Amino acid sequence: MDDFIIFSGNSNPALSKEVCSYLNVALGGEKVKRFSDGEIQIEIDENVRSKDIFVIQSICSPVNENLVEMLLMLDALKRASAASITAVIPYYGYARQDKKVAPRVPISAKLVADMLTVAGASRVITMDLHAGQIQGFFDIPVDNLFAAPVLIDYIRNNFNDDLVIVSPDAGGVERARAFAKRLNAGLAIIDKRRETPNEAKAMAVVGDVAGKIVVILDDMVDTAGTLVEAAGAIMKNGAREVYAVCTHPVLSGPSIERIEKSPLNALVVTNTIPLKNNARSCKKIKVLSISELIGEAIVRSFRGDSVTSLFV
Repeated sequence: MDDFIIFSGNSNPALSKEVCSYLNVALGGEKVKRFSDGEIQIEIDENVRSKDIFVIQSICSPVNENLVEMLLMLDALKRASAASITAVIPYYGYARQDKKVAPRVPISAKLVADMLTVAGASRVITMDLHAGQIQGFFDIPVDNLFAAPVLIDYIRNNFNDDLVIVSPDAGGVERARAFAKRLNAGLAIIDKRRETPNEAKAMAVVGDVAGKIVVILDDMVDTAGTLVEAAGAIMKNGAREVYAVCTHPVLSGPSIERIEKSPLNALVVTNTIPLKNNARSCKKIKVLSISELIGEAIVRSFRGDSVTSLFV
């Protein structure tokens, strides 16, 4: 493993350290400084010539700051003659803007893909993309990992019979169905109507949840409006208990206050995004680590082994 080096941005250093600990390698040395006007300055502190490089950085809040830092690190490594540069992006920001939903709006997920490629990325490793087709926005290889093995193990070890997996919207049905099949659980869907961005109104529960333990499954929780409405609708339909499981804890705005006041027994997330202070103090939130998945993907990518076999 002496021929590859892992670098970390400042968005999620704890996850980067966990990955390096799993792989028994040291983090690459770099300096990230700021000019007085806020411009970011990157300096790589070791020789990367002809090395395979992996840069771990989530494009999470502050989104634009972390994105620019990632781009500058990629450019610095490219100009230092790295053999290959893999952008490891546990949370791919701007993924929700993957199509034109109105006239004269950008397709931001595509623009970010172009910027990463131009900056120097030769491969991307990411996790649970909001929309799988974002892989097609890149002209370089993309490995879209899934947190499913970690989440399914948790559900299997903590819940018994009478389990129902619920998709909070029609778009997540395929994911929920796959979980339900592997857990031998029931399946239900929330029919919701979205009035404005970040606000949703749950209308009906399609499926039987009465007397059941219900797990709402989603790829991310942002303001938690959809999640809380879904939990309320499920409890009104006679569920015994309701939990939520998601990969990316964006948790912006009033999300923590909503979760604490909601009928949710617990919200289980992964560490693709580090929790903010108010989220860390929320007793309903439990964090699972995906460092081993990321680490395995890195070493398999380096060796040329199958990454898909991680999820079979």
